[in-house]
Amino acid sequence: MKVPLLDLNAQLKTIEADVKAAVLDVVDSTQYIMGPKVEALQNAVSEYVGAKYGVGVSSGTDALLVALMALDVKAGDRVLTTPYSFFATAGVIARLGATPVLVDIDPTTYNLCPKALKEWYSSASQQEIDSVKAIMPVHLYGQCADMDPILEIANQNGVPVIEDAAQAIGAQYPSKSGLKKAGAMGTIGCFSFFPSKNLGGVGDGGMVVTSDDALAEKLVKLRNHGAKPKYYHAMIGGNFRLDPIQAAVLLVKLPHLDSWHRMRQKNAAYYDEQLSAPNVVNPKIAYQREHHIYNQYVLCVPDRRDDLRKFLSENDIGNEVYYPVPFHEQECFQYLGYKTGDFPNSELAATHTIALPIYPELTNEMQDYVIAKIQEFYQ
Repeated sequence: MKVPLLDLNAQLKTIEADVKAAVLDVVDSTQYIMGPKVEALQNAVSEYVGAKYGVGVSSGTDALLVALMALDVKAGDRVLTTPYSFFATAGVIARLGATPVLVDIDPTTYNLCPKALKEWYSSASQQEIDSVKAIMPVHLYGQCADMDPILEIANQNGVPVIEDAAQAIGAQYPSKSGLKKAGAMGTIGCFSFFPSKNLGGVGDGGMVVTSDDALAEKLVKLRNHGAKPKYYHAMIGGNFRLDPIQAAVLLVKLPHLDSWHRMRQKNAAYYDEQLSAPNVVNPKIAYQREHHIYNQYVLCVPDRRDDLRKFLSENDIGNEVYYPVPFHEQECFQYLGYKTGDFPNSELAATHTIALPIYPELTNEMQDYVIAKIQEFYQ
């Protein structure tokens, strides 16, 4: 049996006619930059996540970049974030000449640890604190970071929060003020529509959401070289526009998203119930299962993780390590002055985790095969 890590063909078959019709509609319209499809998606996504405005952009990376630009993050500034995420999280900070300041993760959820964040503020100098221009937690693997204490720390220090929700559209958080969705709790939320995401396009795409009127206006300008009206530039932005073909495809997919989440949650529950092997730890559910959208199903495997990966691959089972090198151990970030051992929870996650197939169309038979092979490996 072959069990891929992700099977986009299986999803496409269920909506193929609608997707192709939507793409052809854009082609026939000859409106290939921005237009009504982008506007419709912005409205639909902002309503879905509970934000006032949505601004479609060219990728999840550019969503993070333009969010920082909207907050005037520049050289000499600091942005607090996690050492353990996709490279873009820290890369966009450095790209603006600012300094990524790393704060370790919770060892079970892999999200930014509020206690570690509080400890950073307690130990930092006043000059360091004054130079912090944003806090950027990541909702990793489809589960929200513990946002109430993070937002409390941010508010105490007058610092905006950018939610990196690239993997978490539709994920929920039981805030003290009620159930909230990822991306709508901080000052700005950022999403990716990379094809492997729960809501994925047929290429790159992203979105920024906010409920701040002035920031929304600024984001719209920055997306298009800082121009408004056309050819009049009040600021320097970039070409961060969302392609209308991507918007058209995503508009077809968005109504299916919650049902796809439920299928992922069902598959995760099956793994949790059926998968038991020595030294294999299933993902922690921080709140409730229906709050987690399982962009990835990530096991903690302290014993022979890389050997297990090889064994699964040899048996045609897709798997991946997200992410094998924390930011502080990346060559390009050595100038930050961190060393191995500074962020032990991130380092353990990098060396002990493995992602299994979790996509909606995965069958119990396929999962049984995955489970059997893991158990066989540890016999």
